[in-house]
Amino acid sequence: MSLYELRPLLHILAVVYALITLWLAAYGLHSWVLLVLYWLGRRPHPSPAASRGTSSSFTSSPAIKKIYFSLQRLRRRSEKHLPFTHPYPPETASKYPSSPPSPKSPTSGEGREGWGEDLPVVTVQLPLYNERYVVRRLIDAVAALEYPRDRLEIQVLDDSTDETTAIAQARAAFWRERGVDIRVLHRSDRSGFKAGALAWGLQQARGELIAVFDADFCPRPDFLLRVVPPFLADPHLGMVQTRWSHLNADDSPVTQAEAIALDGHFVVEQTARSRAGLLMHFNGSGGIWRRACIEESGGWQSDTVCEDLDLSYRAQLAGWRCRFLPEVDCPAELPPQMLAFKQQQARWARGSVQCLRKLARPLLVSRRVGPLQKLLGLLHLSGYLIHPLLVLLLLLTPVTLLVPSPLGDVSRLLGPLCLGPVLVYGTGQWALYRDWKRRLLAFPALVLLGTGIAWGNTLAIFQGLTRWGGTFARTPKFCLDGRERNWRRRQYRLTRDRSIGGEIVLALYALATAAFAWSLGRTGVVPFMLLYALSFGAVAGSSLYEMSRWAAPKTRRAARVRGGLRPG
Repeated sequence: MSLYELRPLLHILAVVYALITLWLAAYGLHSWVLLVLYWLGRRPHPSPAASRGTSSSFTSSPAIKKIYFSLQRLRRRSEKHLPFTHPYPPETASKYPSSPPSPKSPTSGEGREGWGEDLPVVTVQLPLYNERYVVRRLIDAVAALEYPRDRLEIQVLDDSTDETTAIAQARAAFWRERGVDIRVLHRSDRSGFKAGALAWGLQQARGELIAVFDADFCPRPDFLLRVVPPFLADPHLGMVQTRWSHLNADDSPVTQAEAIALDGHFVVEQTARSRAGLLMHFNGSGGIWRRACIEESGGWQSDTVCEDLDLSYRAQLAGWRCRFLPEVDCPAELPPQMLAFKQQQARWARGSVQCLRKLARPLLVSRRVGPLQKLLGLLHLSGYLIHPLLVLLLLLTPVTLLVPSPLGDVSRLLGPLCLGPVLVYGTGQWALYRDWKRRLLAFPALVLLGTGIAWGNTLAIFQGLTRWGGTFARTPKFCLDGRERNWRRRQYRLTRDRSIGGEIVLALYALATAAFAWSLGRTGVVPFMLLYALSFGAVAGSSLYEMSRWAAPKTRRAARVRGGLRPG
């Protein structure tokens, strides 16, 4: 079949290419909108009780005002104590102030009796699955939270099948002897995975407020003192999310790139959505829910693997408000392994598109949200569709080299609009760190990562579009805190990845397309194709390197065991 006979098909594919470009441009425009909203609403270090539309309710209630200032007095008193050793390094470079930890319980010391009689009971839920390296650090950090002991309950929701359970039970017993209300609730099966564990724990919880921390988090001692007050000020507030900070951001280019991406998301996107009244979401950890909000919104559901995003939207569509506190940070561990990062992103991609399938219609027909909220909410839920669109854009590029698009050169839109995400990430670093210029040196690594994981996320999105739920593949944690970096020979490291073959094929395809464009004199396309090739090649090469070098010790150990030798 000649090229002339294929011309109608090529024209159709060229139109599809132009539409994909416009779709990607919409996501770039979305970033610009959030960036503008962030700068319009930016204010220095808001107080924990300040909130859009809630200040009048706060000042009009003497009882709530009394409780709030009691919390602040407790916090000031706790700062007079000598700091104790806590499992996270100080963020000396952050522009946001961090309160020093206190070694004493909130109910100890002179003049504190009766101060928290009107405070709500808080249940802290810690969902775990095979977390032997971090479970002790997590339990110790949560047990040190400053809050009245009779109003603090800790649930260790353990689904583990290894020694994590024994470690958790021993540490819980240690803290129970010191007056902490902590229980290990073990399930023999993982039905519903994280959502199932949270729902099961909620049935046994006594708290009015429910805080959730994943295994890799280390909340600061004053976390509850800073996050509970907004709930006292606003009875319609259903959830408060805090900003994630990083225990091991400087471990490698991978963790540096992850830190830039997360900082941009929290500092700019979450702040803009929260202050502009747009739909936002709970990030799965480092936040507090009002129990009534969870129950009235349908509870934790396991038909998606992003139960946090699902519940957040259902709660807001039910009339509850959500809020983000950028001035309160919660340190957490970043996945240092490329394979772990890809697995984490694939789970988020699959879960977000499942939420899109589930929530798009309720969002569009809801009378509680306006047209702009609906539009930006759909762009938010469908954000991971960028990755299959990038793959399609690459696959269709040779067509555009042969047949001009009937819609014109719409690719010119991508340049200025795609500058939006770049400015989001840059603003996040500028807002948080004094050495933001040094940190932005890792931005090229983020570009390579963001493009290189497109194939793996495309596979995950296909799963999310064709089935509900699925296995919750948890991200391995290794107890890294900026000092300890030896994770390569630890038990939970990943050694398999099914997306490497596709990444290698796409890298070669991009190189061939670059050569084809060069031969046709279309040199403007060549840099983009080389970026594709470098991105897919770097991600695939890094994954192969991890699989070949760090899977080897496990293989040799297994051989010694099979041979009857004692493992060394």
